[in-house]
This record gives sequence, structure tokens and C-alpha cells, in this order.
Amino acid sequence: MNVQDDLQVRWWNLEAKLVERFGKKPDMETILFLIGIQELGEVKEKFSKEQKQDLMHVAVCSLLAQSGYYELEGRDPDGWPHFRQLKDLPILPPNEQELFLKDHVLLYFDKNEL
Repeated sequence: MNVQDDLQVRWWNLEAKLVERFGKKPDMETILFLIGIQELGEVKEKFSKEQKQDLMHVAVCSLLAQSGYYELEGRDPDGWPHFRQLKDLPILPPNEQELFLKDHVLLYFDKNEL
């Protein structure tokens, strides 16, 4: 089994756990939104469109911080995390960008127990 196949199997296992927990299969945006909420540490009844985008940005920064691309600088007065980019992201074709992000999502869930 090559690395890409292993990643796909692990991704399917994560999706199955999320389906079990939430009742439907989430797409990548939904997964990023959930990670963003986790990192914010605050669940609200409703988030604005801008806040949802901010939550996904927080998620991506949190995910890529695991590999040293970003670091948490601190939190603003409202409790939102802010990150500083430490190094350039790799330039990858779209399909590899998705695998790169999926790998970081899997690492995040391994570390944070679903």
C-alpha cells in the first residue's frame, strides 16, 4: 500500500467517525469549520458569514502550525486566535494541495482524539 492509499483509508475512517457523530458526511469546508470552532473554544448558536470564513482560516492556520508553517501569536480581546506565518507554504498542484491538507487534518484528529 502506498502513502496515498494509506492516507485515503485513514480519511475514510475519519469520515466514518464524523458521520457516526454528526449523522452525515462532512465536506472539507465543514471539517475546517468544526476545527475552527474547536480552536476558538466557543460554540455559538449562529456565526456570521465572515465569522465562518474566519473560523476556517483559524483551522487552516492551526492545522499548518503542526508542521511549523504558522505559530499562534495570541488571542484578541474577543478570544479569537491570531497566527504568524513562519515559512512559505509549498507550491503544489490542486490535487496535492488537498492531500497536504487532508494529511494535516488527520494529524490534528489523531492528536486531539475525535
